[in-house]
Amino acid sequence: MGKGDTVDAAPTTTTYRSVMEEYGYEVGKVIGNGSYGTVYEAYYTKQKVMVAVKIISKKKASEDYLNKFLPREIQVMKVLRHKYLINFYQAIETTSRVYIILELAQGGDVLEWIQRYGACSEPLAGKWFSQMTLGIAYLHSKGIVHRLTPSLSAAGRDLKLENLLLDKRENVKISDFGFAKMVPSSQPVRTSASYRQLNCFSHLSQTYCGSFAYACPEILLGLPYNPFLSDTWSMGVILYTLMVARLPFDDTNLKKLLKETQKEITFPANHTISQECKNLILQMLRQATKRATILDILKDPWVLKFQPEQPTHEIRLLEAMCQTTTTTNRHQSLEITT
Repeated sequence: MGKGDTVDAAPTTTTYRSVMEEYGYEVGKVIGNGSYGTVYEAYYTKQKVMVAVKIISKKKASEDYLNKFLPREIQVMKVLRHKYLINFYQAIETTSRVYIILELAQGGDVLEWIQRYGACSEPLAGKWFSQMTLGIAYLHSKGIVHRLTPSLSAAGRDLKLENLLLDKRENVKISDFGFAKMVPSSQPVRTSASYRQLNCFSHLSQTYCGSFAYACPEILLGLPYNPFLSDTWSMGVILYTLMVARLPFDDTNLKKLLKETQKEITFPANHTISQECKNLILQMLRQATKRATILDILKDPWVLKFQPEQPTHEIRLLEAMCQTTTTTNRHQSLEITT
């Protein structure tokens, strides 16, 4: 498992390897480390494929993570199937550990790529961002928010550059759903004048676990926030970072950060970025009432330019969700007024 799991490391290694072998997995090298466990490469002998095995130590994990976030992560992953999301295969639980078997992304992650090569060319940023957009559109159409911001909590599992993985063909695979949340469409939606125009993406949340550099202004102000629009703000931070190879906001000074997030973002002169791309970033990094939803992003000319085919299916799903939710909200408001 890694340092600090138990006093005697050798029996631990033997234990988890024997459990994995029983299920047909030959565990290989470590490919990632988290707060509560380690991710290994493994060979699944029954289907002759390479997989990733996330092994979580119950001794190291908090009660909150084991009882709330981990079951939710597994519940969310079980219902997801999309070419730009990491697929879930199986979960195995023993008295001391939880083993999660996932699709293996063999190309590393986007952060490693940027650290090695610097800012992306616009075509590459367009490819990765448009793939991520389809993945997030799929999640939002199912009423699932990813919580794209990197977490400060030890249980953090959310969309950041480390969680944009790459397969061997350098296609994006979104991973880590520990903070993903299903937003029930039947849940009453509390609206205020500033949020009414958000329509189908109007569910407000008051729980936040994230890195301030990726957080939208309403979160920094401690206001109830729209998790769908929190995702699209984070997408703006990601696209800016792909193009510039650094984060748009510095979170070392919170007061300064809050001021920065409430101003229009600027772009460094030494990077060539098309006006279309800048326009999209500006639409995502703005106040919630004017911020682009995932449907807006999906229809954006810059994003469409990099889609191999029109995302007609995803647009239809999101528009259907909007109609359903708007109807539900209308009925709720009628019930309240009568």
